[in-house]
Amino acid sequence: MQRPSPEEFTSLFEPLSNVDKEEIQYLIDESECIDIKEGEFLFEPEQPTNYMYFIMSGRIEIYATQNGQKREFGIVEKGSISGILPYSRMEKARGYANTIEDSKILAFPRAKMPELIRNHYSLTEALVHHMSSRIREFTKYQQQNEKMMALGKLSAGLAHELNNPASAIVRSSKELQKHLKVLPNNFKKVISIKMTIDEIDEVNSLLFDKIEQNIPVKLSIMERQELEDELAECLEERGVEDGYDASENLIDFGFTCADIEMIYDRTGQSHFAPVIKWVNDNLTTERMVKEIEDASSRIADLVSSVKTFTHMDQTPDKVKADIHEGIDNTLIMLNHKLKKKNIQVDKKFSNDLPQPKILVSELNQVWTNLIDNAIDAMESKDNPVLEIETRKDREFIQTFVRDNGAGIPEEVMSRIFDPFYTTKEIGKGTGLGLDVVKTIINKHRGTIKVRSEAGKTEFEVCIPIE
Repeated sequence: MQRPSPEEFTSLFEPLSNVDKEEIQYLIDESECIDIKEGEFLFEPEQPTNYMYFIMSGRIEIYATQNGQKREFGIVEKGSISGILPYSRMEKARGYANTIEDSKILAFPRAKMPELIRNHYSLTEALVHHMSSRIREFTKYQQQNEKMMALGKLSAGLAHELNNPASAIVRSSKELQKHLKVLPNNFKKVISIKMTIDEIDEVNSLLFDKIEQNIPVKLSIMERQELEDELAECLEERGVEDGYDASENLIDFGFTCADIEMIYDRTGQSHFAPVIKWVNDNLTTERMVKEIEDASSRIADLVSSVKTFTHMDQTPDKVKADIHEGIDNTLIMLNHKLKKKNIQVDKKFSNDLPQPKILVSELNQVWTNLIDNAIDAMESKDNPVLEIETRKDREFIQTFVRDNGAGIPEEVMSRIFDPFYTTKEIGKGTGLGLDVVKTIINKHRGTIKVRSEAGKTEFEVCIPIE
């Protein structure tokens, strides 16, 4: 490859357009000429980064692999500057550089970088400015990727949480539809019964008292089986053909043999079975409607939690808010992961905690990152416990997020808040979670500390009340 003139070089690389020609000539003279064919790799992961690359022609794809899948970072082509730059701390490549079109490259060696910085100020200044722009663009890309990963985790859990009550509504509504179709025939038998107004009122009063009380009957399996047998026997002795069909439903609403005896005394043997059928039909309808109501309320609560979590329709300014509400909503959003890993959540919330002025949706990102990291840290723990404690300390609110996972190795403790640093496997983290956490807490003029040992890791978030 023939080396370009300084004029040709600066016309191709716009960030260097104002650099002195003598310094550009130095750069050209000290660079190595590389011709690389399509399909060849300029570098691969973990290889030393020994060059600053100036792409004279061609195209090179930069990508990494995560969970066996290719994740593209971008294409560098004619006029691009890549590789290390002055003051860059990058030691090894993090991804692949695959040539997708025959390319010609000038490669300035790392060994010459101190000389360049020492003797060529305007060139160094231009390259550092370019590096700053490149870092901003890459950081923006990575932060967007971090948000998308977090959104993916939350949406997966939320979809699962919404699916359960939605399925319950569909199931109960279909059962209710079938149930309502058989009521007209049962009604014919009931309407033909001759009872006094007082007798009807007594049966109605018993039925609707049971419905209104709606007290869940908590029984062991053995206790329930014994009660079903007893109630079924009471029904069958009084002419009901299959007492077990009705007994399960009657038990759920707290009916006993004494209640059955009372209804029998008011109806007599000839009318007892149709009345019990009518009572059971009403209870079945009530149960199905209650199931639909509970499932609908669950969906409404989840939607409310999402709105509160994201602080939708609210001012973006700091407002007085309940820290506990944000933590609780975060736990709801991550409930699927907590249940999947059988994690016990122990909340030690202060009862008299004041409401600080906070950026609600941003502080919820803090809780999301800390709790999600704690969940991941307890991946292989037999009895995982997540503990969250809040307390007031003078003019500050302290929040502790603790897990009983493996702990953070001492050698990496000083780096966990650094941008792009992560101890997670590829595909499980970008290294921006704790950097984002620290940035948000700094916005609140607060602090974050971490203490860790095997079996216990504690993050302490401290934010001012005012």
